[in-house]
Amino acid sequence: MTEQKVAVVTGASRGIGKAIAMELARRGALVIVNYNGSREKAEEVKAQIEAEGNKAEIRQCNVADFKACEEMFQEIISTYGRVDILVNNAGITRDGLLMKMSEEDFDAVVDTNLKGAFNCIRFASRQMLKQRSGRIISLSSVVGVYGNAGQANYAASKAGIIGLTKACAKELASRHITVNAIAPGFIETEMTEVLSEKVKETAKAQIPFGTFGQPEDIAKTAAFLASDDARYITGQVICVDGGM
Repeated sequence: MTEQKVAVVTGASRGIGKAIAMELARRGALVIVNYNGSREKAEEVKAQIEAEGNKAEIRQCNVADFKACEEMFQEIISTYGRVDILVNNAGITRDGLLMKMSEEDFDAVVDTNLKGAFNCIRFASRQMLKQRSGRIISLSSVVGVYGNAGQANYAASKAGIIGLTKACAKELASRHITVNAIAPGFIETEMTEVLSEKVKETAKAQIPFGTFGQPEDIAKTAAFLASDDARYITGQVICVDGGM
């Protein structure tokens, strides 16, 4: 990235979101580190980015809140004048078997993971249309492609991301805005740390590479999709899963 681009990364206070924020900043973007719950962790990410000589700011917003997303993007655009890159990474899990899953647990996951992506695309794309340029990258999951027992809500939300991506790609292509999704497999984050060793070994047996990926594997894929090198790629889902 030769010019200062403005990148918004949701759920960027930890894990994959943090890695993506760090990577985009290293490549020259001014990164808006979005968080919902932990301001302290978001501040730490900002400090790490700045310690490397790069630029970052933080913005609190629950992406499931339509009005809050509108206000966040209005403020970002009024401050910086543009939005070049949007990475929809914010996500939660509320795992449980279908027969025992509460309506609240289903709604919470879909509202954050899928509606949150819609909300952010809705308001970021308005500015991108004016600019006649933009990169939108949303985090799906291999679970959204293949399904997984005990994750009906999560799988539905991540499969929804794929449909949302493909539809938005067709709508926005005429203005040189690309819309793509990344479907991570098992990545070493706080989410996978809580798994038992037995579950981890079972998971690794399904991965041809035989090991979990790193957040940086996703971050570098996102950075590629955000770059000029990916200008003719849109509506795609890239599985970064070690061959699953």
